[in-house]
Amino acid sequence: MHTYGSVCSGIEAATVAWEPLGWKAAWYSEIEKFPSKVLAHHYPAVPNLGDMTQLAEMVLAGTITAPDVLVGGTPCQAFSVAGLRQSLSDKRGQLTLSYVILANAIDTVRTARGESPCTVIWENVPGVLRTDDNAFGCFLAALCGEPEPLCPAAGLGWPHAGLVGGPRRAVGWRRLCAQHFGAAQERDRVFLIASAGAAPERLAEVLFECSPSDELLLRTQAGGDRLPSFKGCGGGLSLERLSHVVFTEGRFRKLTPIEWERCFGFPDNYTAIPGAADGPRYKALGNSMAVPVMRWLGKRLETKPITTEQWLPRKVHEQMGLL
Repeated sequence: MHTYGSVCSGIEAATVAWEPLGWKAAWYSEIEKFPSKVLAHHYPAVPNLGDMTQLAEMVLAGTITAPDVLVGGTPCQAFSVAGLRQSLSDKRGQLTLSYVILANAIDTVRTARGESPCTVIWENVPGVLRTDDNAFGCFLAALCGEPEPLCPAAGLGWPHAGLVGGPRRAVGWRRLCAQHFGAAQERDRVFLIASAGAAPERLAEVLFECSPSDELLLRTQAGGDRLPSFKGCGGGLSLERLSHVVFTEGRFRKLTPIEWERCFGFPDNYTAIPGAADGPRYKALGNSMAVPVMRWLGKRLETKPITTEQWLPRKVHEQMGLL
């Protein structure tokens, strides 16, 4: 069983994905009102610690657990077209670096106790791979323990998938689209895994290696027993581009909150807590991770565990080919 701490928790796609695997949440960190109410409704026994920038000190002081896994999708608005790509000059973008400080604090405590380093899982929009200030290179350097930002080859922006290794951690990332995991929407996101206890090649086994049985899993089971389906949903229409609007029976209409929940892999009425209006439900779901993708990552970590091993830190980062 893994324990995990979740930051920028939202409505907890990670918990919905990982509870069936036997993983246990140690704490959440969410400041928005409606998502916090959803967390309190579904998971009253898990503390919501609020501001994530305060958590590193709490971990080091021993007032909260240093879990096996740290998961979070720091605010994407700073890196998205919708957020005007202010990147690291935006306070929301700077939370990405606060995320690294928290990961370092967790590893410091775990190492002192003779425990294996934590596994870091992070999610964001593809726009993070191409910003004028090389935000992703700064993030990679901070995770790896390099003093200067890493730079992509030929200055063309970071590839869709890659591996890096440095003095502190190995890091792997890959763009994954939710529709390939059973979700009824095109939700393309960057998923990153990092660990101080594994060589880059170990992370590649989690993110990139795919056996025939895994392919079958992706097509039939990744989204759970009941995959979402909507009459007329498809025909080339991208839910990602039009948000919660669908073309069906010759007209556009707004998806119902239940349909929008199904698009992300949540149970029906998951966000229908007492007093909930539709607006906050749509917004909270739109800011969430896709449950089927998170479940797949959890299963990959179960079957391809990252183990502590000796490896030579690499000053020059490696890159996988574009996917």
